Order: sequence, then structure tokens, then C-alpha cells
Amino acid sequence: MASEEPDEPGPEEFVYGEEDFVLQGAGWGTEPGSAPSRFDRALLEGWDDRMERGLFRYRLGPLPTRVLPGPMRLVAQLNVQRGTERRPPQPVCSLRQPFDPAAFNFTRLRPGELLLRLRRAGDAPGPAAPEPLLVAINASPLERGHVLLLPAPARRMPQALTAPALHGGLEAALLSAHPGFCVGFNGLGGCASVNHLHLHGLYLPRPLPVEAAPAQPLCSRLGLLWAGPAPAFLFYAAGPAELGLLAQDVCRAAEHLTDTGLAYNVLAMRGNPPEGAAEAGWGLRVLLWARKPSFGAKNGAAFNVALCELAGYLPVAVEPAFWDLTETDAVRAIREHLLPEIQLLRLGEELARLLMG
Repeated sequence: MASEEPDEPGPEEFVYGEEDFVLQGAGWGTEPGSAPSRFDRALLEGWDDRMERGLFRYRLGPLPTRVLPGPMRLVAQLNVQRGTERRPPQPVCSLRQPFDPAAFNFTRLRPGELLLRLRRAGDAPGPAAPEPLLVAINASPLERGHVLLLPAPARRMPQALTAPALHGGLEAALLSAHPGFCVGFNGLGGCASVNHLHLHGLYLPRPLPVEAAPAQPLCSRLGLLWAGPAPAFLFYAAGPAELGLLAQDVCRAAEHLTDTGLAYNVLAMRGNPPEGAAEAGWGLRVLLWARKPSFGAKNGAAFNVALCELAGYLPVAVEPAFWDLTETDAVRAIREHLLPEIQLLRLGEELARLLMG
């Protein structure tokens, strides 16, 4: 990590166990800090402290937010400073681009940018044991509490999802009591801005239809979710004991996409079982989007198409575009990056055979 400034804090050790998982979080309508878990409290207190210390690229205040008229209830949010102040994304030209030590990477973070050292006590049940994660501020945040989840930055792994890293991220999602806390991943060619293995953690400001909509079953471990602006492959875990197998399934599917020349994005969030509402309550939904590779930002676009946008949450950097944006325009821009329906259905059949084979 980069050299430490005098009196600059470092990461707090955060050891968690089964008792820390919040299986039924607070309802929507609560602020992230109003009904916090131990994890929420540690994350948000550290995040607010780093904001006061000036460790972010800009000071984040209230952000104008609107729900676009239309059946998809897309959520647009204006964040001008992120568009002007964030570090330019690294050039990516390959789905398997190796790690470049000369480019910016997370070994260069200052100690003060690190909030938590997240580690599970004892051994987790099942396959793909969760990897310990460093929780760091995202210096160009979308929302209060927007963080990066970093699996062993010193190993200098490229931005290709691994099952232990995803398992650790899924457990982090269950440590929060807020229904909008989610964990996501942008792959290479899917608007990843840094080619160094990392996930995002953030508190979504409003519920999205992809949390609750039923999915078309493809096999017992995979569905196809048509709700929202972009169809997604849906994986589901009813509780913590299922997360290891789920993480393996998602990563096997993601690797298959890379092998076929496709990019991908991933988002894990609380939600209904694939068949829809159930008396047992919510578990953890993991959405995997297959997409055409996208290398570089699209000039003149109102937004880039990454994990948030695919789910229906649209951070917009330019004020006129924020006010003028319609559901039709947003869906058209998102679907430019997606596969034709016939190809998507064929891919779903391939993934179902892969998972059940």
C-alpha cells in the first residue's frame, strides 16, 4: 500500500460468524444507517470519517433522483462530479488482459482509504471457502457507503471473477441489514475501470423490479430473468450454507461466457426466490448478464452500461441528459450491448447443461 500520512487511520479488523448474517433485513424506506447491523455501522462510520478527512475525489451531497415514467421503474440519479472527477478508466482491449503493474492498481491505495479487513471466523461450510476481503472506499462514489471489496490485492490478480472472491462478497451482502446493500462485479469488456480483481459494494437508493420478478426456469440451479432493461441469468441461495456452491456456479458460467468471447457483469442482492414471492421470505439473488464486449467509454452517451445500469439504476453525469432521459431512450442504449434473444436462449441451454453435467 502507499505511504501512510501522519495520524491516517488504517483498516479495522472485522471478524464475523454465522450470528452476524442478517437473513431478513430492514424494509425499504430506511436510510442505510437508521437500522444498521454491526457491519453497516463499521462500514458507514469509517466511510463518513474518510469523507471528513478529504480522502475522496469529491464531497458527496444529496443527489437528485427520479424514477423514469414507464413500467420498468428505472431509477436515474444525477452525479455530475463522478463524471468529471473520477480517475479515467484504464484502456482494456481483451477479455483476458493480464494484470499490468505499471497501471494504477489497488496496491497503491493509501492506508486511510482502507476501512475494514473482512474475515470469517473459522471455516465456512461447503465448497469455495470465502476469501478474506479488504474493504476500501471508492474514491469516486455513486452513493454514501460505496466501497470496493478487494481479495488479497498483493496477489495482483486481473479482473476475472473467482469463486472464493465471490463467496466472500456474497457473505458481505448478508452482513448488511439494509435491503438495498448489494455486491457487484464488472468484468473486462463490461465497463471494468481497473484491471485488478475487485468487487463493488453499495447501497441502492430504491428498490428495483429485478429483486422480486419471477424467472423462467432453465434448470434447478438457473433461471432467466426477463424483468428490467436487460435479461439476466438468475442464481439463488436461500441462506448462507448455499453460497459456496452458488459462487462456483456463477464463476463456471462466467468462464463459459469468456470462452465464447462474451463479457459479463454480476450483481448480488436480496430478493425473492426465482419463482417469485414466497412465505419463506427473501434470499440472495445473483444476476449474471452476458453481453457484447465494450472497450472504452462511448462518447456522447448519457451513461455507461455496467452492472448498475443493467439492473435499472442509472447514474447520469450530465444534468440535461438526466432531466431529458426517458425509459425508451435508456432501454435502447442498454440493449445495444446485449445479445439477440435467440443467442441468449441458446446460451441459457448451454449454461444449464454445464451446471447440471
